[in-house]
Amino acid sequence: MKATFRLGRIAGLEIGIHYTWLLAFALITWTLAEGFYPSSFPGWSKATYWGLGAVSSIFLFASVLVHEMAHSLVARSKGMEVEGITLFIFGGVSSLSTEARSAGDEFAIAIVGPLTSIVLGLAFGGAYLAVSGQNSPVTALTAYLSLVNFMLGFFNLLPGFPLDGGRVLRAAIWGTTKSFYKATRIATTGGRMVAFLFIAWGVLQVLSGNILPGLWIAFIGWFLHNAADSSRQETLVQEALRGVRVSEVMDQHPDTINPALAVDVLVREFFLQRGKRALPVHENGHLVGIISITDVKGVAQGDWPLTRVAQIMTSSPLRSVTPETDVAEALRMLAEHNLNQLLVITGDVTVGIISRENIIRYIQLMSDQGVSRRPGALARRG
Repeated sequence: MKATFRLGRIAGLEIGIHYTWLLAFALITWTLAEGFYPSSFPGWSKATYWGLGAVSSIFLFASVLVHEMAHSLVARSKGMEVEGITLFIFGGVSSLSTEARSAGDEFAIAIVGPLTSIVLGLAFGGAYLAVSGQNSPVTALTAYLSLVNFMLGFFNLLPGFPLDGGRVLRAAIWGTTKSFYKATRIATTGGRMVAFLFIAWGVLQVLSGNILPGLWIAFIGWFLHNAADSSRQETLVQEALRGVRVSEVMDQHPDTINPALAVDVLVREFFLQRGKRALPVHENGHLVGIISITDVKGVAQGDWPLTRVAQIMTSSPLRSVTPETDVAEALRMLAEHNLNQLLVITGDVTVGIISRENIIRYIQLMSDQGVSRRPGALARRG
C-alpha cells in the first residue's frame, strides 16, 4: 500500500499515512469522545472528552506504528528489504520486498508484532495502576491504551492469514511439511474462515440494532477475506510457475542497440514500429545497459533528438537471470526490485528478456488450455 502523505523516517524506515487513516482517526476520536470516555469517566466537559479522544487516537496509531516497526526491524535483521510502513484505516502495514526465506524467519517476523503490542499493554497498564487513584484524563488515557494494545496483540494472534497469527500458523505448517505453498494454502483458508466469522458477527450486530459497530466489524471481515484471497491467488500463480524455465517464457533473441543511438530513433523504430518496451544496450559486443520506456518518460520529447541512449539507460545494477532460472524466481525478482523486465544472460551473451507481460501471457495460456502446470515442469519438480 502506497502512502498518501509521508511523515519522515524512523530508524531508516519510511513512515507514511494513507488517506483512509484520516477517516479512521475521525471515527475513533468520535467514538471515544461520545461513547467510551463519558460512560467510563463521567462528569467531565465535552471539550475534555473530545481532546482526550483525539490524543488517544494519536497514541493508538503510535502504538500500531511501534507494532509494525517491530515487524520491519526483525525482517531487516533477517536480510529482507523493507520499503516502509504505512498507517491506514485498519491499522498499519509493513511493505516487505519479499516473503520470508525460511519458516523460522517467518515465525520470528510474525510473532514479534503481537508480543510488542502485549508488552505495550503491560507498560500502559503499569502506568494506569500508578495513577488509578486520580480521576484525571491521564488515568483514562493509560487505561484505554492498555486495553487497546492488549486487544491489538490478541486480535493479531487469530490464526487467519494475513493476520500475524495466520503467519505464525503458516510458519508452523511450513516448518512441518517443508512446503511454503501448502502452508500458505492452509493459512489463507483459515484467513477466509476468520473473515466469514467477522462478517457474520457484523451482520448480527447490525440486526441487533448496533449498526455502526456491526458495519465496522463486517468491513474488517471483508478486508481480511480480500487479503487472504489475494494471497492465495498469488501463491497459486507462484506454484504453477515453479519448475517452468525462463527459456520457455522469455522474448528470445531481442534486438540490441548501441548506446550512441538517439532517443527519437529508439522511440520511433523500436518502441513504436516494433512494439518493444525494453532493449539491451550493447557496445562492441558487450552488454553495457538496458533501456526501457520508463527511462524515456523522464526526457522531454523536444530533447529526444539530442539525447543519447547512454545518457538515460540503466547501467548498474543490471538485474538478470539465466535461461535455466525458474520463472517463479524471476517473478520474485521483478517484484522485489519493482522492475518490469529482466535480462536473460548466458555467459556474457544476452539471449532474451523476460517481462511481467511474458509471464502474464504464459499464465493466461495455461488457463485457456485448462492446465495448472506444464507437464514437463511437473516432472522436473521433484
